Amino acid sequence: MSPSNRRAPRMAPAERRTAIIDAARPLVMRHGPGVTTRQIAEAAGIAEGTIFRVFPDKDSVVQAVVAEFFDPEPTLRELAAVDRGLPLRERLTSATGVLQRRLSQVFGLLDALGWVRPPEPEEHRPQPPAAINDGFRAAIVDIIGPDERLLRVPAMEFAHVLRLLVFSGTHPMISDGRLLTPEQIVTILLDGLGTPTTTEDRAC
Repeated sequence: MSPSNRRAPRMAPAERRTAIIDAARPLVMRHGPGVTTRQIAEAAGIAEGTIFRVFPDKDSVVQAVVAEFFDPEPTLRELAAVDRGLPLRERLTSATGVLQRRLSQVFGLLDALGWVRPPEPEEHRPQPPAAINDGFRAAIVDIIGPDERLLRVPAMEFAHVLRLLVFSGTHPMISDGRLLTPEQIVTILLDGLGTPTTTEDRAC
């Protein structure tokens, strides 16, 4: 029985909305604004009309997908979960990988939609860019923690430079397609901004 002919399982409105967004996410990445509600319904295993009981139109579904991509909370939770017991270099490498995964998804979304810049906050983004940037810098500072003593710059400045390098090293056009790995980014920063190590500190 096709999705259009079977009754969708009963869900709370919020659960139904989440299920539709989850089904639409890879389709928006693949088809951009050309994605259809029929494709979304088939991926979600629901009748096409069910979508319109949750969203007024297809553009609203796409907007919801965009908002999820730009929501910083999942990435901030990943950064908070980085093991603080690891040496500084390993902590920063893990954090850089988290940031790069987020940016790779965002860049892919912008490309799929044909956008040259992120949307304005009032359109699809949950928070102003400055607030999001502040949150990520604060998360990196927290990951550095007491090991700030090993840096030649304040942890907040280190976090700022890290994010700049992550952005440029992850963007396919800025990097000319030669993307930097998390290990390369952290090596550039720690060996360039770290204090000369002693035998005791080299374990970091």
